[in-house]
Amino acid sequence: MINFEEELKKFNPSLEVEEVGDAIYNQDITDVADLFIRIIKEDKDN
Repeated sequence: MINFEEELKKFNPSLEVEEVGDAIYNQDITDVADLFIRIIKEDKDN
């Protein structure tokens, strides 16, 4: 059986919309466009 008191202790509230946007945009993630630009630059250098 589920112990609701224990489950409530584990609960972490979700981020607000603005905080989610900040968390996403502040990550340095390489996307496909970045990969294409890197490949083109490397090709021009060689």
